[in-house]
Amino acid sequence: MPHNNGRTVSVFGGSAPTPETPAYEAARRMGRLLGEAGWRVATGGYEGTMEAVSRGAAEAGAQVVGVVCEVFERAGLQPNPWVGEVVRLGTLRERLYYLVRECHAALALSGGIGTLSEVAFAWSLLQAGEIQPKPLVLVGPEWNRSLLAFLESHVGMVRPRDLELLTLCPTAEDAAQELARRTGPPSISHAL
Repeated sequence: MPHNNGRTVSVFGGSAPTPETPAYEAARRMGRLLGEAGWRVATGGYEGTMEAVSRGAAEAGAQVVGVVCEVFERAGLQPNPWVGEVVRLGTLRERLYYLVRECHAALALSGGIGTLSEVAFAWSLLQAGEIQPKPLVLVGPEWNRSLLAFLESHVGMVRPRDLELLTLCPTAEDAAQELARRTGPPSISHAL
């Protein structure tokens, strides 16, 4: 089993994927690769991509953190069974800020409105210098197609240096390699 090297990666993605679907299995693979690399893995803690990433990371022996919030628990959601540590916060806003601020890197798999808001929020905080510089990696071909189309329609609105804050990777393997390249060897830290 890999040892926790003190680095935490927050992973964002949609809640819709169910076990045995391609999106779920891709997220599970991402979690496994992160766990094998020694990352402490944090997600929103519930179902779909969050469950799949948590499952893959736990199967690889990684520490798995679920950052959950009261608004979802009042609606009946509970942390997925692969979460080893639960951080409970009051609001969705607090949950998102915590996941973005308290990590050494952030990854986004495909998802819906929530995932899009997580990416935009993390990107904005990085661009404004409100959080420490860290990799923000968008994983999967969906990001390439949708993000590039959006940016092409807004030429001149996003500066080239702000685009450099994002890294697009087509596969989980590419994302794991990119994190290894960008974050260097393991080091002990106390984030999350």
